[in-house]
Amino acid sequence: MAAASNSDDIYTTFKEDVNMTASEIEKWLKTDESKSVGQDSGDGTSIGRHSGERIVDILHKKKADLTPDDEAHMHKVHSYVSRHSAQGPHDAADIETSRWRYSLMNWGHDPLKDKK
Repeated sequence: MAAASNSDDIYTTFKEDVNMTASEIEKWLKTDESKSVGQDSGDGTSIGRHSGERIVDILHKKKADLTPDDEAHMHKVHSYVSRHSAQGPHDAADIETSRWRYSLMNWGHDPLKDKK
């Protein structure tokens, strides 16, 4: 995944990192599996699930309507997906039900889609 520097770069990088649709993320965030992973943000919901909700909002916006806060979150998503993807059990037999995959999916990235 390429480093992102300006608005066009982070938009392109974000679209590559987030390989789930807004509706897939919304459906995923309602599952027990989604709720079972991640660091608590202090309100009973994980940081990743809050991020997923924010990603859905960003995906519903037109590129021209993105704010500096949206772009900052897009950078955060790129950093998380890049770092967490590199740490994963890439050859594990149970990757489909791994906490690693569930955490990435909260951030809009399903590593199983990379394998197809």
